[in-house]
Amino acid sequence: MTIEWWQIALLTIYAGFSFYDGNNTTFGTVKPTMAGFFAGLILGDIQTGLIVGGTLNLLVLGVGNFGGASIPDYMTGALLGTAFAIESGKGAEFGVTLAIPIGLLMIQLDVLARFSNTYFQHRAEAYVEKGQFDKAGLMNLLGLIPQSLSRMLPVFLALVFGSVFVQGVVDYMPVWLMSGLKTAGGILPALGIAILLRYLPVAKNITFLIIGFVLAAYLNVPVFGVALVGLAMAIYIFQSEDNEQASINNTNVGGMGDE
Repeated sequence: MTIEWWQIALLTIYAGFSFYDGNNTTFGTVKPTMAGFFAGLILGDIQTGLIVGGTLNLLVLGVGNFGGASIPDYMTGALLGTAFAIESGKGAEFGVTLAIPIGLLMIQLDVLARFSNTYFQHRAEAYVEKGQFDKAGLMNLLGLIPQSLSRMLPVFLALVFGSVFVQGVVDYMPVWLMSGLKTAGGILPALGIAILLRYLPVAKNITFLIIGFVLAAYLNVPVFGVALVGLAMAIYIFQSEDNEQASINNTNVGGMGDE
């Protein structure tokens, strides 16, 4: 398929807004899953968008850019990966494989955007010292421009000029390489889960991990069903601990009265 100009415009605007949203309104548009869904919605293939975005989202679970740190921008990767996957017709695995290096390359642009933002921050500090708080607030808003452009420009240029390049790559790509990319794309969800488990207290909660594995792997319970079982367990444990704490408090109160 050919990506129309209005689709390019909407995806570009989304890329710019998502950065603002990630630091202010927090609607969740900066998440790769949401970016993939939006790109799939605009391009007419929501399923591919959700697969690409969801796979990339697994890679950033438990990862955050605190302070001035820069992390792979898989939101941009999800937008472009979904777009190229749908445009080329090669499926979600192809899109995921393209999205990962895109997200890694975006780190450099993020560093450049944060560096350029220091100009506005120094101006804001100067206005604060003079008591001109309205102008200081304006500088903080203007500081969003270079960082939003660091997402909008790559998306726009990639969609306008990159589609021909991507299509040419797809046409001349050997079968063995395409098969390797699809295999790598299939492994990535497992890698994302492994990364997540690295940050979770697995040893302490190994019982629940085993229960969830049995439900999904041996009993073929859908993901939503496994989630409901986990929710029920969490509610039960919370109520049990709450009742136990209330019982301890009552016992302590009674002991003080006896004295």
